[in-house]
Amino acid sequence: MENETMKFIHDFADLINAGFACLYIDSYEEDRVMQQINVAASNPDFVKVSRKVYTWAQTTGLVGPDKIVPNTQEAVKALDFIEKNSENGIFVLKDFHIYFGGDRGTRPDYGLIRKIRDIIPVMKANRKSIVFLSPKLVIPCELEKEISILDFDLPTEQEIEATLDNLMLGLSPDKIKLTQAEKKQLVAAALGLTLQEAENAFSRAIVKNKGLDTGAINVVHDEKNQTVKKTGVLEFVRSDLSIDDIGGLENMKKWLLRRNNTWSERAKHYDLPAPKGVLITGVPGCGKSLTAKAMSAIWHLPLLKLDMGKIFDGLVGSSEENMRKALDTAEAVAPCILWVDEIEKGFSGARGGGGDSGTTSRVFGTFLTWMQEKTKAVFVIATANDISALPPELLRKGRFDEIFFTDLPTKKEREKIFELHINKRIRNSDIIHDIKVDDALLSTLADMSKGYVGAEIEQIVISALYEAFYNQRGLMAEDLVKAIKATVPLSATQKEQILALRSWAQERAVLATSPEDRETVMYDDGTSGDDTDFRERQGGRILDFDL
Repeated sequence: MENETMKFIHDFADLINAGFACLYIDSYEEDRVMQQINVAASNPDFVKVSRKVYTWAQTTGLVGPDKIVPNTQEAVKALDFIEKNSENGIFVLKDFHIYFGGDRGTRPDYGLIRKIRDIIPVMKANRKSIVFLSPKLVIPCELEKEISILDFDLPTEQEIEATLDNLMLGLSPDKIKLTQAEKKQLVAAALGLTLQEAENAFSRAIVKNKGLDTGAINVVHDEKNQTVKKTGVLEFVRSDLSIDDIGGLENMKKWLLRRNNTWSERAKHYDLPAPKGVLITGVPGCGKSLTAKAMSAIWHLPLLKLDMGKIFDGLVGSSEENMRKALDTAEAVAPCILWVDEIEKGFSGARGGGGDSGTTSRVFGTFLTWMQEKTKAVFVIATANDISALPPELLRKGRFDEIFFTDLPTKKEREKIFELHINKRIRNSDIIHDIKVDDALLSTLADMSKGYVGAEIEQIVISALYEAFYNQRGLMAEDLVKAIKATVPLSATQKEQILALRSWAQERAVLATSPEDRETVMYDDGTSGDDTDFRERQGGRILDFDL
């Protein structure tokens, strides 16, 4: 039996042996919970005094191991039986959160809450315990001191693998097209699902693909997508990008690739913690969002996008609840990537003065604490254009593993970006294009586009294709040259802001561009360098990047 399962059984038994009258287990998986409660209650190695286990639901009333208690469908009558019953017992009450005001707009049943408080002394004296089992954690203030919360984790990797193995027993060998490594990858992808959800996803993949292959991973992600959609504040982002779709940024790409699979069992042998995440700041349009999407495909992990606008609900207290729900969902889906785009827009008012009665500060505090203390494999990619708007607490070590700065693309990076976008579009075209994408052309285009960001280069290629389309011919090099000349780059319209970003990043961030790709940097003291001393240089603020 897995360590996580044994931990729950031991924790449950300890509370029962200590005479706790009321426990609360927050879980959708009633069958798994009941299985482990029965193991604990029936084994003297766990629960020292044997206890009978009863379950209650509105539809069935109280059901014991050898009898059904009549006329106990009503909650108050079930509590009457528990109070008067002389047996040592564990009474599992399902979905009792509805009486505690668990659904929006419903009022707590104060009479029932009072009844529970009245019978607690009797239960403690007679070795009886109530276990509230619900998919939602709701505890009325009157019972906060009486109820102990017991965590019940989602299925372990071993439990999911056992479920997959059982399904595979019913398949002929020719229907199983998974290597052992790919099977482990499929099991890891299903972490965060309940056993029933995992089994449904595997079964659906078998039917859809007429067997089991790596395509089952996408089906598992579809199942996780259902969980994400129900939150209303998270978006499941699909991505088929590869590492080659990111032009440049080699330093950051290498850092991320070296941390692939660090949430796996193999990484545990190295005693490696799962990485917390990265904050990517820099010039707009330089690949921050593209990196987040590409990492999802490279790591074969679901990508969840946190919409800060949906977090801040109009109802009092809803914003804090929305943030908690989003983070809980991300942990339930783990391992996954949580993408917080333009994080400064959500937390810019966290330092006070936001005029929202402290809501932003409380939401920020919840996020900050979670970032510091989270243990689940949720890798956070936060992107920011205006780093100065972020509270300094978010930037200190321990929140993120690293802060990367994406500057204007170097000549080598511009060549890669032009090559990527031109080839992608002419490769998928039915038109014969009159262009030769060679080193000479790419060098010319890169020289002409100094100071252009990746997004602008992509639009240059698109504009050139519009020109070719209008003239009913293939793409020509002249179209690209014309589009470059017609574009006013961001580095010209927002030069001061870019210089301020570089000044901030000089001592506080790691350049996303690798040293061998960097160009000449001009400093305000009149000197210049090849930019390899970006972080170490102490004298002079960066003024220009060879624009």
